[in-house]
Amino acid sequence: MNPETLREKLEQNGELMVKVTEFDFPLELHLHDTEIGDEVVTLDLADGSLEFAVDEVVAAWKHYHSLADYGLE
Repeated sequence: MNPETLREKLEQNGELMVKVTEFDFPLELHLHDTEIGDEVVTLDLADGSLEFAVDEVVAAWKHYHSLADYGLE
């Protein structure tokens, strides 16, 4: 995925879910703990950092928390 697209989506939404080919489950990215470089995404976790290639991100979507987020109030 294009790193600029990822940055824009993260900045627009404050958080973002991504599917990375090397992981079985989606990852949640937040503005305060994620750095998206041109080649590598770094996610700061409580017990260390997780890095993966931007090219390994195959999907990204807004993380919803409530029915209102889906327009289903």
